Amino acid sequence: MEYRSATRMQTTRSISPGVMLGLGIGGFIDGIALHQIAQWHNMGSAKVPPITMEAMQQNMAWDGWFHVTTLVLTIIGIYLLLSHGRAGRRLPDAGSFTGQLLLGWGAFNLVEGIIDHHVLEIHHVRDLPMHVPLYDWLFLGVGGVGLLLIGWWLGGPDAKIRQA
Repeated sequence: MEYRSATRMQTTRSISPGVMLGLGIGGFIDGIALHQIAQWHNMGSAKVPPITMEAMQQNMAWDGWFHVTTLVLTIIGIYLLLSHGRAGRRLPDAGSFTGQLLLGWGAFNLVEGIIDHHVLEIHHVRDLPMHVPLYDWLFLGVGGVGLLLIGWWLGGPDAKIRQA
């Protein structure tokens, strides 16, 4: 690995900012698409079904904390990107960066899906109006493993470093 000198940039590629941004943005996509637009579940809808106003308020609060977490991940990714850019790290091209975002999004879906849907069972992909177990498995397979594989192919450590 070469380090930045007055005339030269590092030759190692910056990967962690894209992955961290993918974690945060993936969480936002989950929250916006599944919690708010489709209204298939809330953060705790398998434990506290939102059938009363009090239960809906509790679920909205949990959804809010979920969004705070995804915002923090996104902000960390932004500052990692800034830090790597200022340190002279070689930033990825658009294709590799897209892969890194997908890698982070897939990692988010896989970890969140295993923990929340299968281990803790606090919600499922489709809780409302009823739980559809197949959706949990499709979420892990397509949204988790599928995005990880595509992201790794496009932006992993072995992806071609293209000249800008």
